[in-house]
Amino acid sequence: MTAQDAASNHRSSPTGLGTPEGRTGNAPSGLGLTGGDRSDGGMGSAEMIAVLLSCLWLLVVLALYLLAPTGQGLAHWTPTLLTALAVALPLVMIWVGTSALRSARVMRAECRRLQAAIDNLRHSYLTHAQQSAAVGEPTVSQKLEEIAEAARKTETALATFQSSRHAPTRPAIPAEASKLATEDQGSLALGTSAEDMALPLPAEQFIRALNFPETAEDEEGFAALRAALKDRKAAQVVQAAQDVLTLLSQDGIYMDDLRPDMARPEIWRQFAQGTRGRAVAPLGGVRDRTSLALTSARMKQDPIFRDAAHHFLRRFDRMFAEFEAQASDGEISALGDTRTARAFMLLGRVAGTFD
Repeated sequence: MTAQDAASNHRSSPTGLGTPEGRTGNAPSGLGLTGGDRSDGGMGSAEMIAVLLSCLWLLVVLALYLLAPTGQGLAHWTPTLLTALAVALPLVMIWVGTSALRSARVMRAECRRLQAAIDNLRHSYLTHAQQSAAVGEPTVSQKLEEIAEAARKTETALATFQSSRHAPTRPAIPAEASKLATEDQGSLALGTSAEDMALPLPAEQFIRALNFPETAEDEEGFAALRAALKDRKAAQVVQAAQDVLTLLSQDGIYMDDLRPDMARPEIWRQFAQGTRGRAVAPLGGVRDRTSLALTSARMKQDPIFRDAAHHFLRRFDRMFAEFEAQASDGEISALGDTRTARAFMLLGRVAGTFD
């Protein structure tokens, strides 16, 4: 390839890098320098110096050979091999240095051209990115929102799938107890001075009522429930608990299936006295991820369930503040193991009451 062909190939290359043959380094003239760098393909100052040094060295050797006394020429100084090396090695070193200088000059020119090409590409990329962002920003935001919504639906669906119960559907509390609480609800709304003057409900009976009857044959549980429904304050908590237990059972969440970590009585007392945050975090002892996920999803999506849950949490909070003042540690522990207290732990953790 001639120097003219190499220059032609370089001018036809859009990036200015020349042909592949020109990039191998075997033909320096094929690197295709532009503008003032075209003279790099010819004889430069380094080449001229190399030629002069080579000629000077040959003249020195020739002078030593010709001017040496008879019988003491160059051939007699050293053996033949050392003589050849002494003559050739300086020439080799000179041309090696010359080639290195030439390569360095060519590489500097290539680096300048590559840097210019990279700057052009970067400028083009930034311009294109800014134009794309200006046009596609609403689309990207919409896609991100769709992805986030799909992720939330997937999480809820997965939690629903994991919570499937193999046992047949059962009510949260016996039907007779639910009917009894519902029937008494209308009469309690009126309120009478006789009820206000009635003797306070025994703690043992109140705790038994908060756990609701175990079965339809649980006479002791029904008796405690009837007594609690006759007490105005206790009836409010019982009815609120009955509502949330029924709603939770629609998602297959039953308090009998939960096994929360039981908190110590002193933590319950701190909560009753107004302490909130990390100090009372053990009250949210429900660890069932499926129940937590389902309850959280329904709390966000179902306004009726959300209102019932917050109403229950307020009623339980007020009730327990009064109950703690006169209850023993054993009574507090017993209340914390009732179905109503477990519902409070579950809903309170989802609502952030213990955060």
